[in-house]
Amino acid sequence: MTPTATPPNALGSLDPMSGKVNRNGLLRFVFDTATMTRRNLLYLYRRPQVVVFALITPIMFVSLFNFVFGGSMDVGGQNYADFLIPGIMVQTVMFGGSNTAVGLAEDMGRGVIDRFRSLPMSRMAVLTGRTIADGLRGVITNTVIIVVGLVIGFRPSNGILMTGGAFLLVLLFGYATTWFYAWMGLKLKSVEAVQAASFLPTFPLTFAASTFAPVENMPDWLQTFSANQPVTAIVDTARAMMHGGDVAGPLIRSLLWCFGITLIFGFLATREFRKG
Repeated sequence: MTPTATPPNALGSLDPMSGKVNRNGLLRFVFDTATMTRRNLLYLYRRPQVVVFALITPIMFVSLFNFVFGGSMDVGGQNYADFLIPGIMVQTVMFGGSNTAVGLAEDMGRGVIDRFRSLPMSRMAVLTGRTIADGLRGVITNTVIIVVGLVIGFRPSNGILMTGGAFLLVLLFGYATTWFYAWMGLKLKSVEAVQAASFLPTFPLTFAASTFAPVENMPDWLQTFSANQPVTAIVDTARAMMHGGDVAGPLIRSLLWCFGITLIFGFLATREFRKG
């Protein structure tokens, strides 16, 4: 009797004869993830207008908030550009995460995800390749934000290493949020539904935070929410790393937020993917 092939799991395949996991499973997962990452990056390369519009939005936010609201914002005597840039960086990676949801919904609608499921490849690689590619886009957008910030007066004062650490922290948070949006895209399935729903968590989390104004300036009832949500934690830590201040405690909390979001929504997204 011919043994039935077992579909690959997240890190490889199960040998139906021996019942043992293929030792090359991890290697397959790595190569499949690299292939899917390349596929999604090529998609962006061939549609440069997607990247261009992704860059225009944060540039507009930097310009509008700095020149329109900067003069009236009380940020404790700090240059408003120094206060603003870390917040815009975090907001941008959150906005960019919605592209993960839209991209997965598009692939599902066109039958691409079903095709991937039928191939002898690591299923987990479909999601990791998508999230890594979308996370890497944050390198481009945040570099442009810093350049624009330098033009308008942004001057990090805590050294290039700490500023680079803040940059990496924001990218890590951006990568964590892509897993939330991956779960959203797989759950909602429709591009129209995803586009409408993706703004619901993004706007409250980014505007009801220390992104554009200090938490202390908000009403008491809003301060409780703002001070205990991930965007504020990441923004405050990035500011401290760029301009000086307490870093150790805030950095630990920020890393816990990043890893917690990744683990929870990575699990939910993977389960949703396998259910399909």
